[in-house]
Amino acid sequence: MRRGTFRDDTVDYAAVGATHAPDLMHFPPERSVPAENSWRLGSGEDRFRSAGEALLSWTAQRAAGLSIEDVRPAAGPAYSGVSFDADGNPIAPSTREVEQRFDADGVPFVGPGMTLHLRGRIAGMRADAELRVISVTEERRRIGFVLGTVGGSVVSGEELFEIEWRDDDEVWFTVRAFDAPNALLYRMFRALVKRRRKELFARYLRAISPLYATPL
Repeated sequence: MRRGTFRDDTVDYAAVGATHAPDLMHFPPERSVPAENSWRLGSGEDRFRSAGEALLSWTAQRAAGLSIEDVRPAAGPAYSGVSFDADGNPIAPSTREVEQRFDADGVPFVGPGMTLHLRGRIAGMRADAELRVISVTEERRRIGFVLGTVGGSVVSGEELFEIEWRDDDEVWFTVRAFDAPNALLYRMFRALVKRRRKELFARYLRAISPLYATPL
């Protein structure tokens, strides 16, 4: 098992780690719009491993039409703060160092404390934000990570991405998020926040699900 969590005061929202809570849809952070969806990817360990590998190598973000730029490792120890179990309860993180992996383009796999810049277009509007990897989970039946906004985005908040290999052998992909509008247009028309999130979720599914041969 490997778990790591990173948090500091540079994120631009208060409820750090809130996407780990299964009841986020009922109790979202103040002034934020919560969203959650899960999709069955298939079954078996091979499907779980391949989906997890894709997730940790930024496949969901890239296939969503977002470019990953300026990836930087954590400035301090990678395994600090708290981590969370499947029910959202804090647990002590592992302190075992893990060798950094890289994809074919030389971009490092997801790691706790990592900061990156994402650019692209979502729902017809420019997406441009600095993000931090809040936590990473690599367990026997669960792989995932959480991204939190640092600044520059039209919304602030978190996204959780998780692949779960359940006891019935089925493999599920879950995305859970909350968005607090920053841009004036999104504050005036909160429905645009939901539209943006719905499009993002659809793109993430197409990236990870074996049912789709090509991304959007």
